[in-house]
Amino acid sequence: MNKARVGIIGLGRWGMCHLEAYSSLAQAEVVAVCDSSEERLEIAGREYGIEHRYLNADELLQRDDLDLISVVTIEHAHLDPTVKALRSGKHVLVEKPVAIDPGEARAMQAAAAESGRLLIPGHLLRFDPRYAAIKAAIGTERIGRPVSMYMKRAREQFLFETFQRTHTVYELMIHDLDLAIWYAGSRVKSVRAYGRSVSGAAAPEVLWANLEFENGTLAVLHSNWMTPNAAGIEIADAIEVIGTHGTAQFETSNTGLQFWSSAGRFSPDMNIHTTLHGQSIGSLREQLTYICRCIARGESPDVVSFADAVHGIEVADAIAASCASGRDIVLSAQPPAS
Repeated sequence: MNKARVGIIGLGRWGMCHLEAYSSLAQAEVVAVCDSSEERLEIAGREYGIEHRYLNADELLQRDDLDLISVVTIEHAHLDPTVKALRSGKHVLVEKPVAIDPGEARAMQAAAAESGRLLIPGHLLRFDPRYAAIKAAIGTERIGRPVSMYMKRAREQFLFETFQRTHTVYELMIHDLDLAIWYAGSRVKSVRAYGRSVSGAAAPEVLWANLEFENGTLAVLHSNWMTPNAAGIEIADAIEVIGTHGTAQFETSNTGLQFWSSAGRFSPDMNIHTTLHGQSIGSLREQLTYICRCIARGESPDVVSFADAVHGIEVADAIAASCASGRDIVLSAQPPAS
């Protein structure tokens, strides 16, 4: 199998995770990276042997030896590098949220259609075996058609200092929005959302959203940045999907690995991205492996959908609007673009 030649734009915390995960893949070779920080570029060169390092994304995108670009910039800066990468003939993985404006998400989708290149949203929970197993059971006698869904996503309080830069629906709830759309197999018809700010920040630390889908499925999503730092729990998530035939559920905070020490309890997440024997493991690696395989085979991805991602941003926008107005928001019944 030929290796996918990769460029990464953005080397913040998650961009460095991309670099680490790609570097663990036999199917990929990171050829070039870009970031505004010379220090992070030096780390990429020193620790991962990346020779081609850029402070300007346009210079990286001028290269003709790249197959795939990972766009891992700050949320509001996804549109420009994504569209330019597509127009330069490269496939693109754009991290979540793909945009914080529905118009920008649709512009990316149009650019992909014009270029004929793959545009893949970074919805990596579709590659988590637990969430994927629920999807596989939907439509079978194990679960059947989803009737009701509940999804909770909780993170430590200190993280809010960084992620209050964007509404909680885009930073945290966007994962569950994608899962809900994936599981329901339908568009959202209406939204009613409630947000509460504890610190006085513009973004709410606590967010609830009630969704009604066109096919009748109901979903309640709950995201918060309220886990006490001293609790030592990186991820405290839960899900329940009730179908016509059965129910699926799991909860993360009381299962898995725990460390007890004089500093207290620490429960690290081992499912998204970590290392084992010097190799990246987790959902991020599985996602990148899948994308590289699609590129090598000339196949369109069927596990992820940019049309779903666009609709997710439309729903996220409606959730933010409902929070601000205190009203139900009815979404357009127009079918998603292909």
